[in-house]
Amino acid sequence: MVIRFRWWGLGLGLSFCTCFLAPVQAQTALYQPLPLALNQTLTDVLSPQDIPTGEGGFARDYQVQLQANDQIVIDLQSNEFDTVLVLIAADGSTVGANDDSPEGGSNSLLFARIQEAGRYIVRVRTFGLAGGGRFNLKVTRLRPMD
Repeated sequence: MVIRFRWWGLGLGLSFCTCFLAPVQAQTALYQPLPLALNQTLTDVLSPQDIPTGEGGFARDYQVQLQANDQIVIDLQSNEFDTVLVLIAADGSTVGANDDSPEGGSNSLLFARIQEAGRYIVRVRTFGLAGGGRFNLKVTRLRPMD
């Protein structure tokens, strides 16, 4: 669809214009977090094709289904960039975040107790201006001792 307008000066302070407006194409890529299985290590690559963080780095989102009262640990390791890990609830609130694991270094380790069952987002991102690279991610459901 093309809409045309034409401008004419009429000497009365009024003018008209001819403009051609092309239709706007819809964005075809929708936000789709990648599925993440519990208790399995996922190896992936964070790159400039992922979500810009606004701080010069990038992020990639994964979704995982969790149950109320689950106790989980999320382990994110990379030898190629300084990792940041964020766990996000279905309502968009941050459940927890970790930059550097308790052992030190640039890997991330996050422990959380889940209050409500539902779909959660595990966000893997770079710290600061780091470009990205290869990483390993694992969400483990901890089992209570019998």
